[in-house]
Amino acid sequence: MNRHRTALSVLLAAGALLIGALTAASPSAAAEPPSSFRPLQTPGFWTAERMRLATPLDVTASPGGARTAPPAAAPPTRVPATSPTAFPQAGGAWTGAGAVVRTSGRVFFTFQGRTASCSGDSITSQNGSTVITAGHCVKYQGAWHTNWIFVPGYDNGNAPYGQWPATKTLATDQWAAGEDMNMDVGLAVVAPQNGRTLSQAVGAQGIVFNGGYNKKMYSFGFPAAAPYDGTKLIYCAAGTGKDFLLTKDHSMACNMTGGSSGGPWFQDFDESTGLGTQASVNSFGYNFLPNTMFGPYFGNEAKAAYDKAQTS
Repeated sequence: MNRHRTALSVLLAAGALLIGALTAASPSAAAEPPSSFRPLQTPGFWTAERMRLATPLDVTASPGGARTAPPAAAPPTRVPATSPTAFPQAGGAWTGAGAVVRTSGRVFFTFQGRTASCSGDSITSQNGSTVITAGHCVKYQGAWHTNWIFVPGYDNGNAPYGQWPATKTLATDQWAAGEDMNMDVGLAVVAPQNGRTLSQAVGAQGIVFNGGYNKKMYSFGFPAAAPYDGTKLIYCAAGTGKDFLLTKDHSMACNMTGGSSGGPWFQDFDESTGLGTQASVNSFGYNFLPNTMFGPYFGNEAKAAYDKAQTS
């Protein structure tokens, strides 16, 4: 067991609805490098009902590598609406406007025969069609996810800017090979819709690599485990630090739950425009350290994966 996966609560968003056999609608991944995959797609699979039912399943790794099922989630409670100018913010509904309400969205896929959801973000790229998320939101437990789509501006089963199916999903080499929690970064290249690329349709956020630690950051996502229900864009805002335990990740005071994985962390975020420079994604929390989120440091490894994606 990789030491970085010991005592971690990975915020993997895997749904509880079992589905039938999938039909292949994309090329075989046999010729792809090990850090990328062409996900199978079932046309019309993601109905509004299926998206609503794609609830998260947090996977807990305990010392020694034993895996246990998580306790049943409590019923959802009302999420407080907070002013976007509230800083710091440990978790509240984003009531502002700006680009972030279009560039961020939910990610849906199938994992081990179950529907699943994470979060993601449209980032600037050469192809104009690149989404960034967490590594475990494209591949987990050695298997690449299928039926992978991005729904920017997700609205309780509605897709106001369309569904964007992935033609290719990628991860850092280190995540693809060994699921190293330091490198929990995934990306997807999505197909154009109605003759437009993703960035043409919803815009794109900037991205930075090797940007350093201890920054003032904003984190966004669509957490779907209690007290959240996956229907709202949630944000946290705080000064960030560095993980002092098992990884070299950023840390932030944030109470987002499963389903928020892959949501963007921005530095230099402007609340009035909703634009920032993405420096990480929601990745994991320690099971003994509640209300703290960790996100991978975007170094040379993340840059290499990004370059593969944006030129695909």
